[in-house]
Amino acid sequence: MPTGTDEPFTLVIFGASGDLTRRKLVPALWSLYAGRTLPEPFAIIGSARSEVSHDEFRRRMREAVREFARTQPPSANVWDRFAASLSYVAGDPANPALYAQLEHAMKAIEGARSGPTNRLFYFATPPSLYDAIVENLGASGLAHPQGGWTRIIVEKPFGHDYESARALNSQLGRVFREDQIYRIDHYLGKETVQNLLVLRFANEIFEPLWNRNHVAEIQITVAESIGVETRGAYYEEAGALRDMVQNHLLQLLCLIAMEPPVTFDASPVHDEKNKVMHAIRPIDPRKVDEVALRGQYGPGFVGGKPVPGYRQEKGVAPDSKTETYAALRLTVDNWRWAGVPFYLRTGKRMAKRVSEIAIRFHRTPHMIFHRDPAGVEPNELVIRIQPDEGMALTVAAKTPGPDLKLGPVGLDFRYGEVFGAEPPEAYERLLLDAVHGDSTLYARADWVEKAWWLLGPVLDAWIQASAPAPYLYEANSWGPSEADAFIARDGGAWRKA
Repeated sequence: MPTGTDEPFTLVIFGASGDLTRRKLVPALWSLYAGRTLPEPFAIIGSARSEVSHDEFRRRMREAVREFARTQPPSANVWDRFAASLSYVAGDPANPALYAQLEHAMKAIEGARSGPTNRLFYFATPPSLYDAIVENLGASGLAHPQGGWTRIIVEKPFGHDYESARALNSQLGRVFREDQIYRIDHYLGKETVQNLLVLRFANEIFEPLWNRNHVAEIQITVAESIGVETRGAYYEEAGALRDMVQNHLLQLLCLIAMEPPVTFDASPVHDEKNKVMHAIRPIDPRKVDEVALRGQYGPGFVGGKPVPGYRQEKGVAPDSKTETYAALRLTVDNWRWAGVPFYLRTGKRMAKRVSEIAIRFHRTPHMIFHRDPAGVEPNELVIRIQPDEGMALTVAAKTPGPDLKLGPVGLDFRYGEVFGAEPPEAYERLLLDAVHGDSTLYARADWVEKAWWLLGPVLDAWIQASAPAPYLYEANSWGPSEADAFIARDGGAWRKA
């Protein structure tokens, strides 16, 4: 079988018995291997507390691939070759003894092959274990390159607030260099998100319009139709603002608002995104209600069946004030975007699962078609991230008939229809980038801290005992009615995707 580039590596997954490994990591690695893009030779070592044999680990991963992978095994022989790279080392990540076992296992693998010693450590554990893993990797010497490269991938959340994010970055920085640290945000690995940069910077027709002179407002929506399901206890600690806005939505805002980087390399891209973060107008702690709104889903019906409200979910306090819906109005105070509102919203138990960016342009300065004085809605470019990945541009056109009447026409592009093949999963691209040493689609330390700092006043206001409870909204709706008034203050309205 032809292979990817000759770049041998060993991947150690801490937390290999968890859902992330089963649902995302190993299925992504398998799809890369089946697509002949995973560098070889490689080895994947799973590690967790549970005592599991190599064969049992391989069996479980085979089931995971069968259930979750984009690409299914074409034959038993191909799977067997992939499975031969899988092994398992049991141990407590807080126990230094585990790292001696891991080093022994890696050296045995690396001694049997040629090439440099490249190692990638993936933190697929709860954040509470990050400190112990980092300290033990440092104390054992595994953090230091051994004739090749050594990198770590850290899953979000990167802290709980500004101070904890700084503490985590400091902890990581005491053991690893910044260029060894890959803070993963899976949204940045989605094909449509990556294509956003291509749309902007590879097509001359859009860039002249991408500014305050032509854009009236921008809406970024990440809506989920499901509730918190089994994650009630986690969500009580996080909430929508921490879980989605601090990372995913702010990253999307930066990609929309950033200036063209000098090159599409990690450092220039990160620098331009950071400039956007510094240009976002700070939130006045005394005026949080003017720029932020929160909601919480109540009971309702989905598909004709009753569903519980958030406070009735397992692991949720009956008087919880945790938000399952959050909306923000942000302003980017720079030459390109001055005066253009950026509306961000995310929620659970919404009417539809959709992630999209909607760019609404100004109306024409003068409507010359007097027979239709009301005109039509302004032009709008919608970039659909999921599902139904693609983009649509709405323009005005004459409707058929003897009268001069205008109507909206959608110019629609869908990835699946044009390119045919199913796009790679986000983790496929991001894992491959980490192996190749490309951190462009990862988050840098200063960006993470700035994001927490920006949202700090909102988090502080909402945690106060005197803060009003979140506005309730019915499950399977588009959020609380108060959110409509929130955006209507500027004369706008939320998109009903």
